Amino acid sequence: MNKKLKSNKNILNMSKRELESVPPRKSFDEDVGLIDSIVILPSKKLHDSGFGLMDFVAVIDNKPICRLSGRSDVIHIGGIGGGHFESINGDFNFVRNDDTWFIDCLPKSGLLRLWSCNKCRVGAAVGSFEIWGDSK
Repeated sequence: MNKKLKSNKNILNMSKRELESVPPRKSFDEDVGLIDSIVILPSKKLHDSGFGLMDFVAVIDNKPICRLSGRSDVIHIGGIGGGHFESINGDFNFVRNDDTWFIDCLPKSGLLRLWSCNKCRVGAAVGSFEIWGDSK
């Protein structure tokens, strides 16, 4: 996982340009671990579907950690199909998520932040981006 940025910037005080300049994760499927929230970064580029592409900034304690995607046109809140696959005793099982989600608007950038009552996990950077709460 990317270490916290050396900058002590707080997402509440960052511009859209500053958030867009947060470094990306090392690979499209890097596990960034537990995070508090994501900031949604719309782009002007289009996906093959015709919808706009989005990137997302992973956040811990209101500090940006890394950008997560850049190639997604959909966010699956709670995971694709309301859950995610998890390895349990060597077998992959579908785990349902039952979280409460919130969206607020950052004061300086005007961007939207998505967060849950629980810490969150995110999937790989693909056309469909998934985020789910981790209640463990």
